[in-house]
Amino acid sequence: MDLLGFLVTQCLNAFSQAALLFFLGVGLTLIFGIMRIVNFAHGTFYMLGAFIGFTTGRITGSFWMALIVAPVVAGAIGAAFELGLLRRLYKRDASAFLMVTFGLTLVLEELIRLTWGVQPLEVPVPDLFSGIVFLFDEPFPIYRLFLAGAGVVVAIAIWQFLERTRLGLLIRATSQNAEMVHALGVDVNMVRSAIFGIGCGLAALGGVLAAPLVTASLGMAANAIIDAFVIVIIGGMGSFLGSLIAAVLVAFVQVFGNYYFPDFALAAMYMLMLLVLVIRPGGLLGKEA
Repeated sequence: MDLLGFLVTQCLNAFSQAALLFFLGVGLTLIFGIMRIVNFAHGTFYMLGAFIGFTTGRITGSFWMALIVAPVVAGAIGAAFELGLLRRLYKRDASAFLMVTFGLTLVLEELIRLTWGVQPLEVPVPDLFSGIVFLFDEPFPIYRLFLAGAGVVVAIAIWQFLERTRLGLLIRATSQNAEMVHALGVDVNMVRSAIFGIGCGLAALGGVLAAPLVTASLGMAANAIIDAFVIVIIGGMGSFLGSLIAAVLVAFVQVFGNYYFPDFALAAMYMLMLLVLVIRPGGLLGKEA
């Protein structure tokens, strides 16, 4: 195997994996950064997105419709959950949020099991991205190139949204001083509902995109929530750029670790997290507080 071809294809594999991890991590980062809520149900929204995407694709025959419908539905469920339950807990201890979001995880998993069954559902790769290309004489799936490109596009879109839009401005202001934003006449509760829905929608988007690679299955949530927490811890709580950098680092560790020492790949990810915490306890771009 040509060394340059191997390195190029493995790096592209890592970037495509980083895109999926970014969708997971940035949603959880946004929710924590604004609301100081560790959303234990985040991985379940990722899984829910895969199943909704499967059904949408079957009904409409369009992968693009699945990419639209699944995040919107999951985001609406997340916003409704924040509006109906989480809003009542803001004056409670942080452990209350863990218990309630864990309860949501159990409810959603049971609903998914009753609706779609327990068997994994195979989601076909869209025809447009079903082939391969040769990079330095090495075959590489077009769909993974699409994932890497989608990650770049979504990262830029989120950055522009946070920097250029009024809602993005309110989100950043609320994360720094919610009381002052409320004093200026802004409905902080609506901002919180919006960001919780957006975070859940991003997780669902990642689930739709991951489904053709891993199938839509009930085991998706457990793996996803572990990866999401690792990314948030490495990147720093509430840091958008930190979650992006952490997703890339974790993806490279996963891809090259699985190739060179598959039995210790998971341990390598945790070692990376511990190394970052030893050097910077608050994460790469987070604050220790």
